[in-house]
Amino acid sequence: MEVFLLDGGRDLDPVCTVLLELRPQYTLESIREAVLEQLAEGYRVAYVKHAGEVVAAAGFVISRKLAWGKHIYVDDLVTAEHCRSGGAGKLLISWLKQFGRENDCVELHLDSGVQRFAAHGFYLREGFHISSHHFTLTDLQGDSGSAEK
Repeated sequence: MEVFLLDGGRDLDPVCTVLLELRPQYTLESIREAVLEQLAEGYRVAYVKHAGEVVAAAGFVISRKLAWGKHIYVDDLVTAEHCRSGGAGKLLISWLKQFGRENDCVELHLDSGVQRFAAHGFYLREGFHISSHHFTLTDLQGDSGSAEK
C-alpha cells in the first residue's frame, strides 16, 4: 500500500468513487466538481492505493486557529467498505501525522458523525481523544432548506 496526494487529474474518479461511500448525497459527477473546486481553495486529498486500486482517501486542509495553532483538519476520511480493517486507514492516519509534522502543524483534528461507532473506536485506537462537541446550524439560507452544496 502506498499514499499519494491527489493532483486533480490522475486518480480523480477512483478517489471520488471512494469518497462517495462517505458522502452518498453526491453523484460521481457532482463530487468530482466539488473536489476540484475545493482543491482550488486549499483542500488536499491523500489516498491509498493497493494493487492498483484506490482503497482509502482523506480530504483535509492545513489551517491556523487561535484554539489549535497550525493544524490539519480532516474533512473526509473513508476506506472502501470491502477494504476496511486492512490497514489503509491506519496508513492514512500515520501519513497525515507525518505530513503535519513536515508542515509545522501542532495538531490533527477531525469530526465524526455520532452514529459512526466503528470509526470512533478506530480513532481512539489511533491516539485521538474526544475533545469537544460540535454544534451545527444547517439552514443559514432561510426556511427553504439547507444551503446549496
